[in-house]
Amino acid sequence: MRKALISGAGTGLGRALALQYAQNDYNVVLTGRTERKLLLVQKEIKERGGEAEVLICDVTEPSSVQEAFKQLDHIDVLINNAGLGIFGNLSSYNSEDIDQMMNTNVKGTILMTQAAMPFLKRSNGRVLNIISTAGLRGKTNETVYCASKFAVRGFTESLHKEWESEPMKATAVYMGGMNTPFWDESDHVSQPENLKGPEGVAKKICDEDDGRPEIFVDR
Repeated sequence: MRKALISGAGTGLGRALALQYAQNDYNVVLTGRTERKLLLVQKEIKERGGEAEVLICDVTEPSSVQEAFKQLDHIDVLINNAGLGIFGNLSSYNSEDIDQMMNTNVKGTILMTQAAMPFLKRSNGRVLNIISTAGLRGKTNETVYCASKFAVRGFTESLHKEWESEPMKATAVYMGGMNTPFWDESDHVSQPENLKGPEGVAKKICDEDDGRPEIFVDR
């Protein structure tokens, strides 16, 4: 059975992707820092007849990433979905805010991809990096968030070059805001309930996941 590992799989788009890939005959590896949330998603998947396993993993910690991958024997797809957004004008950010976003959004994506490479090479697999439209253009009160997402865009486009003669592929995924818990601790979006749900986004990503360089849900 094909296997997909999804980071940040406990809520929001990660949860929706997990349910979608499980529905499409993938054994889904749910990773994140909060076991309770991951177990709830695993329960949902199993109740629908799918297969899923849970691995606790902090994508910002090399030792945590390495330990998670030691427990795996096969991966066809890695989805780097774990992400963090802190919003406000440039003067409002402190060093901790900057470190949190860069470590989760950029460092975490790089560490997970590095660890997955041997598996993806063996399976002719692929990595999908969830970037968002913040990696396409600058936005008000999103200076650092956009900087992190532009970095992931550059990382992914460089993988396109570096892996040209390799059996694995990398895909950059761009979408706009969704009605997910991503906004729970922020007033950056005043009415997140008016945004689209993550389920349709997850379906489009899964439907177009064929190794193409880019998937655009929104531009």
